[in-house]
Amino acid sequence: MSQEEVADCLHISQSAYARMESGESSSWSNHILTICKIFGITPEDLLKVDLNNKGISSINNADQLSDQIIEQYEERIKELKKMIKDLKEDKKSLKS
Repeated sequence: MSQEEVADCLHISQSAYARMESGESSSWSNHILTICKIFGITPEDLLKVDLNNKGISSINNADQLSDQIIEQYEERIKELKKMIKDLKEDKKSLKS
C-alpha cells in the first residue's frame, strides 16, 4: 500500500503518516489497532524486535516506543475519566 492509501484508511494526511512511518511522530500509537487491521498483524507483531538484524539498540527503541504508548494511553484514560465525571455532573444538574 502507498502512504497515501494507508493515510486515507487512518483518516490523516499522507504527510502525517509519513512522519509516523519515519519515526518523527509518535502519534501512530493512537492508530495502532487500525494499522494492525490494515496490515493483518497483531500489535505484538508490529512492535516485535528482530534481534538477529537490529541488535540491542532496537530493544531500547522498542522499550521507548512501548513507554510512549503506555504514556499516551494513560493520558487518554485520564481524559476519558474526566469526560465521564463531567457527564455525570451534567446529568445531576439536569435532574435538579
